[in-house]
Amino acid sequence: MSDPTGYALVALLLPLAAAIVAALMGAAGHKIAHYAHVPTVLAFAGSAVFALLGLVKVAGAEGEQIAFTLPALSYDPAYIWFGAGSFDVSFSITVDPLSSIMLATITFVATWIAIFSASYMHGDEGYARYFSVMSLFVFAMCLLVLANNFFLLVAGWEGVGLCSYLLVGYYYAKPSAAAAARKAFLVTRLGDVGLILGIFLLWQTGNYHTNLNDLFKYIADHPETHHRMTAACLLLFCGAVGKSAQLPLYVWLPDAMEGPTPVSALIHAATMVTAGVYLLARCSPLFVLAPDAQLVVSLIGGATALLAAFIAVAQTDLKRVLAYSTVSQLGFMFMALGCGGQVAPSLAVTAAIFHLFTHAFFKALLFLGSGSVMHAMGNVIDMRRFGGLRKVMPVTHLTFLAGAAALAGFPLLSGFWSKDQILDSLYEAAEAHGPNHDVYWIVLAVAVVTAGLTAFYTFRAYFLTFFGEVKIPEEAHGHAHESPWGMLIPLIVLAVGAVGAGAVAEPLGHSFSGFLAKTPAILKANELARNIPGGAREVEPPTPHLNLTVAAVSTIVALAGIGLAWRLYGKGGPEHVPAGLTGVFNLSRNKLYVDEVYAAALVRPAEGLATAGRQFDVLVSWLAELISFVPRFVGAVLRPLQNGLVQFYALGMVLGLAVYVTVIVFRSTR
Repeated sequence: MSDPTGYALVALLLPLAAAIVAALMGAAGHKIAHYAHVPTVLAFAGSAVFALLGLVKVAGAEGEQIAFTLPALSYDPAYIWFGAGSFDVSFSITVDPLSSIMLATITFVATWIAIFSASYMHGDEGYARYFSVMSLFVFAMCLLVLANNFFLLVAGWEGVGLCSYLLVGYYYAKPSAAAAARKAFLVTRLGDVGLILGIFLLWQTGNYHTNLNDLFKYIADHPETHHRMTAACLLLFCGAVGKSAQLPLYVWLPDAMEGPTPVSALIHAATMVTAGVYLLARCSPLFVLAPDAQLVVSLIGGATALLAAFIAVAQTDLKRVLAYSTVSQLGFMFMALGCGGQVAPSLAVTAAIFHLFTHAFFKALLFLGSGSVMHAMGNVIDMRRFGGLRKVMPVTHLTFLAGAAALAGFPLLSGFWSKDQILDSLYEAAEAHGPNHDVYWIVLAVAVVTAGLTAFYTFRAYFLTFFGEVKIPEEAHGHAHESPWGMLIPLIVLAVGAVGAGAVAEPLGHSFSGFLAKTPAILKANELARNIPGGAREVEPPTPHLNLTVAAVSTIVALAGIGLAWRLYGKGGPEHVPAGLTGVFNLSRNKLYVDEVYAAALVRPAEGLATAGRQFDVLVSWLAELISFVPRFVGAVLRPLQNGLVQFYALGMVLGLAVYVTVIVFRSTR
């Protein structure tokens, strides 16, 4: 294949084929269902190979702008999805630097999660169902990132929402899992309403182009549409807030831990939650025209990052610590995306996507590492019930350490480079002297504090799990041991990525940023920022540099957080709460009582309203029954008079005549 769209199409369709095959294997019986992981692993591995080949093709293309579409599916009438008059929607995919990086990341990480799952889920009753839905999940995410129009994007968007519901509620007989699945589905639907309304508002500008790049060009060329961009972008951001678990819709993601642990790795690292970040990156030309919306994006991202990091500080469930860390790290990405009006949009977007890229490696590693711990501890995940596991699980320990160090931003690891780019973007935005530069100083300060908290809670979890005396819960039945190699090999591969993925940008001359900046949407955003009044100070692709001030602050903060965690928890054993901070730790452990506030302010009133509505329905039904009862009663009384006997009718006539005569006589005698 000479065209990277061919590689992308194969990478897209392989997971769909695996979903169908795994479902059929499940229907064929238990013996065949036992091998349902085979089509999924092979399909994901094949998709990863084709995605990487396509990425190489795209990277080798020359020119200031790089984009490929699939002409046969874009313009051949046989592939028109549906139409109305001159308005046609095609099944069209686009491969550019942004989509090719996302596709390669999704498929590569998903491959190792699938391999891990084959051992982790071995013997499970719903084995084939798990791999079928998992394959469909990856297909939907690939469709989302390759979509060339909003129709396909929304199809992929809703597809990942459906699959997350099915996987979070995988143990559907367990009430907490079923409740978590419903919560995830309903909360993300709230954001999806905003996404749909935002798309409708964009079309209301008079532009009915379904191709995204044509849409951006039309809006850029028609200034009379720009006054609607703030509202449209805020509505699009609502969709991102729901999918990427930002304030106030983040509450579904921690509860999503009810699903199998590899599902958590898939949702947090390669699919679902990254969709919101991708949406804003893809729509960056629109957000450049809405600086107020961009400021909201940064503020929401900063508030979410800080809040989630604070909550993670005192959690005792290892997976919940990682879940809140995902919410926080997504907040970092939105902080970067929101400063694209103050600095070069290419700098802001590439910083966010680079952190998404590195985060996929170390977050998948950490979740799979927690799954390895659960596997050895008899499914116990409460850190208060185990400890000293570095002596029992040496490979899991070392790989988890690599992921924890990357998440904490330890110098020279992948998380350090990507988080440094975000901090650098915020610093440039604060220094830009734009209309909101003072606010970005606050956002930068929030990011620095959050980085310190991240290092602290990450290594708190690491020390509580792997340091101190060996402590094994009863559920392990005294047979705690290292996980099998089918689970360890994915950990080792992802650990290599967590350590070395940052090399694609630093110190090799920002090759990642320079490549990603050739995406047509990002180039259009740069062009708009250059031409609009009060646009970004610097609109050229970022040049290779390392902001030593930002790097030094980032390093000091990370090391301080790690050092404090060592001081408090380095010896393992029972958790130590510093004197005077018991109240703060309780507030963190109880998640700032946000769930309780939501329950009191929203859930219970809604339930009360639903109960009242149900009683009203009962009343309406009773009235309807009453209204129908009257004619039925009268009919029942009069029905005997219509018995078909002539003599009965004659008697009735005689009696009626007698009554009539009696009345006449009575009235005449008065």
